Amino acid sequence: MESEALTKLVIAALEDVKGIDIRTLDVKDKTSITDVMVIASGNSNRQVKALADSVIEHCKKAGLNIYGSEGIETGEWALVDLGDVVVHIMQPTIRDFYNLEKLWGDESPATAKDKNA
Repeated sequence: MESEALTKLVIAALEDVKGIDIRTLDVKDKTSITDVMVIASGNSNRQVKALADSVIEHCKKAGLNIYGSEGIETGEWALVDLGDVVVHIMQPTIRDFYNLEKLWGDESPATAKDKNA
């Protein structure tokens, strides 16, 4: 499945469980690890776990591989690795602290460095 279709599937899975502030970051020019990062918030440990479980369930139903997952049981920051798409689901305070959108998005230090070159 292409990363665009996979991203849409992930967003649908997150929306099914009322994921908050869902964002996508195109990182294919910034890292060889993945093409897209999807970031979403959940208001509690239980919601973060439910969001990650929803992504995994939707992907399995579509016959896709889940390459790994982390943090689902603790529910503060869960990660689901789908290869071309990596999904980060965090509680708002954790998301604010790590600020992945700034780290990997258009305002990332690597992007700013490229603009100044």
